[in-house]
Amino acid sequence: MPRRRSAISIMAGHFGGVEAMAIFDDREKGEEAKYARDQETTFKITARRNKLLGLWAAGEMGMTPTESEAYAKSVIVADLQEAGEEDVFRKVHSDMLAKGLRMTEAQLREKMAKLLDTAQEQIMKG
Repeated sequence: MPRRRSAISIMAGHFGGVEAMAIFDDREKGEEAKYARDQETTFKITARRNKLLGLWAAGEMGMTPTESEAYAKSVIVADLQEAGEEDVFRKVHSDMLAKGLRMTEAQLREKMAKLLDTAQEQIMKG
């Protein structure tokens, strides 16, 4: 039975060994760079959403502009506590309830989703 050759060995033979490996290395580096850019963009979008959410919630709670900026920063920091958005949700929801504002979980999650779309548009426009 004839020996089967792998795609890499075929490519190496076709492109000449070292050149083929360089092509694969370049491709891998390119994919790693794209992944890093995508992760950075996702982080920026999430941080922007959290700032917008903080500013919106601060307005709902009747905060001054200075207090609103500080609150928005605290929402951004809250997102660093654990993976996902539950830490942000819990902070904003509990803060609003503490101020006597009645907002259902569904309403707040809907607001977060809309602000995520807004943040994505803003970040993608540059």
